[in-house]
Amino acid sequence: VYAEALVTVHDYDIVLEILVINRTPNTLANLTVELSTMGDMKIVERPQSHTIGPLDQMTIRASIKVSSTETGHIFGTIVYEDTSTQEKGYINLNDIHMDIMDYIRPASCTDEAFRSMWAEFEWENKVAISTSITDLLEFLNHIVSSTNMSCLTPHDSHEKGSFLAANLYARSVFGEDALVNVSVEKKDDNDGKLAGYIRIRSKTQGIALSLGDRITSVQRGLPDNKC
Repeated sequence: VYAEALVTVHDYDIVLEILVINRTPNTLANLTVELSTMGDMKIVERPQSHTIGPLDQMTIRASIKVSSTETGHIFGTIVYEDTSTQEKGYINLNDIHMDIMDYIRPASCTDEAFRSMWAEFEWENKVAISTSITDLLEFLNHIVSSTNMSCLTPHDSHEKGSFLAANLYARSVFGEDALVNVSVEKKDDNDGKLAGYIRIRSKTQGIALSLGDRITSVQRGLPDNKC
């Protein structure tokens, strides 16, 4: 049995279209895709059971509702009965990873509003900077573009210095705020490498952790070996 899934994300809703192909010469009865989720996701339409003939195929649909911004996983198992052997079969599918970037949108706010939210929000995630990028502004721009955030702190591309600080802001499709402070320094005693911290604050733990994981994975260098 072969299966592949087409995942369509539209804000709060995730639609799975799972193509199942019976590669055996036997009829498979009561075939269903059993789904489970990790993260703030709820299955609202579970796949129905089907009978698939020899060498036949079928598309099975499922709907999942997302209620907050965090990285999630969808797990699946195909269960069926072989009508010829009367044996029950189980096939564990690769999990589907839902990216926080599907829900984050650039946004803007005043400095006063940023400071107020920064003081109010209780969840913080602190990521140490570790990158092959050696230019301060280039590193900042890379983080901004890789996280779908807006930079609230103006910077002159011609300015020279060994330290840079910036505030970044974004909102999720669910109206949640994501705050980031980048504090990066170019140290001569560190072979010119960048050092410092990126701090993330939000009202919910999911955003703080998921955004931290995203920054950790993308900060090391520019894509396409441009670093």
